[in-house]
Amino acid sequence: MDLERFGKHAVLFKPLVNTGKGFYLTMAALLLVIAVGGGAYIYQFTTGLGVTGLNLPVPWGIYIINFIFFIAVGFGGTLTSAILRIFNAKWRTPITRAAELMTVCGVIFGTINVVFALAKPERLLNLFFYARPQSPLIWDVMAIGSYLLFSLIYLYLPMIPDIATLRDTFPKRRRFYGFLALGWTGAPKQKHLLERLIGLMAILMIPTAVAVHSVLAWIFGMTVRPMWHSTIFGPYFIMGAMFSGIGALLVVMAILRRVLRLEGYLQPVHFNNMGVLLLVMSLAWLYFTIAEYLTVFYGNEHAEMVVFWAKLTGEFAPHFWAQVLTCFVIPFALLISRRTRTITGTVIAGISVVVGMWLERFLILVPTLARPMLPYPLPTYRPNWIEWAVMAACTAAIALIFVVFAKFFPMVSVWEMEEEEHQEQAAAAIEELTPSTA
Repeated sequence: MDLERFGKHAVLFKPLVNTGKGFYLTMAALLLVIAVGGGAYIYQFTTGLGVTGLNLPVPWGIYIINFIFFIAVGFGGTLTSAILRIFNAKWRTPITRAAELMTVCGVIFGTINVVFALAKPERLLNLFFYARPQSPLIWDVMAIGSYLLFSLIYLYLPMIPDIATLRDTFPKRRRFYGFLALGWTGAPKQKHLLERLIGLMAILMIPTAVAVHSVLAWIFGMTVRPMWHSTIFGPYFIMGAMFSGIGALLVVMAILRRVLRLEGYLQPVHFNNMGVLLLVMSLAWLYFTIAEYLTVFYGNEHAEMVVFWAKLTGEFAPHFWAQVLTCFVIPFALLISRRTRTITGTVIAGISVVVGMWLERFLILVPTLARPMLPYPLPTYRPNWIEWAVMAACTAAIALIFVVFAKFFPMVSVWEMEEEEHQEQAAAAIEELTPSTA
């Protein structure tokens, strides 16, 4: 198919038309990783959780860490897209679709990790059959269910005009795209309704996302375990989710820019602006971390201090100081100056933050469980190959969704780009006419 018919945005449709060897090699590599992870989980399911590194007193490990982490990454995508839409930031348009897709993937695979953590996954149904409304776990189910539904709607609505374009362009896929396009013709009434719905969903996504991460925090904070029973956990989780989500989005942007040749859309200004947001969040992370540990240190309760020193100077000290390095030192050093806040600098900072925020979830979860206020030594937690393989499979599955999505839909909202171009042209025309009419 001749791509010239798409004009200056032809590059956005190239993956839908041309499929090279790289596409199939990428698919094969990702499917291989998923197959290995799937085999590892089948072995775990048939043999029992005893084949993993999980034990007593640490029954939660990588799977629950990933549950929190993946949903947090999605949260950052949601807020980035929603807030920029609400404030009508013009530079947001090339970013929002990737951010919204990242949200959906994060919620789906974060939730799936809860199933991996269960010896008998069918017991998950007990949350629905024997729900107790006073349990934070039930709040979590309700919040995440609503979050996933809203995220899917929020991703889908801005895609409708582009899907209609694809419906009219690809006769062989007309039935598929025609079903998804919902009869879109581009009439003024349809545009007005769509814009109102997108604005409404952007507003709804923010309190829903905040509720999800508040409930996640309360699952920990409403226990009496050391360094969990804290009122700071709610805002701490929300801030951490935003922090890790922006970092992950920077990495996704860089990959899409390189693989799909989107240099004309994902420009240095986008990475610079996202880098500024990441810098602000790194400072917020430092404040919350100091507030959490200073409060524990000043209280000087024995059970709290056992976990405190295990993190700062004990068994988990390498994880803690690596977290400080990756969550603050590296991103702050790279992002504080415009000279290093380049595409490369912001992506390195983003990767650093993603690693550091995963370590933070590890440090929230494992040290407290490994120090259960008992007077005798207990085994610690070391994740084994099964858990790492399942985690790699989840990551590969998210990448696979992006690859397949890019094969059927443009990764940048074309109709929104065209709307902005028309507005800019109209504004320029008005400026040219203004002096003559004066």
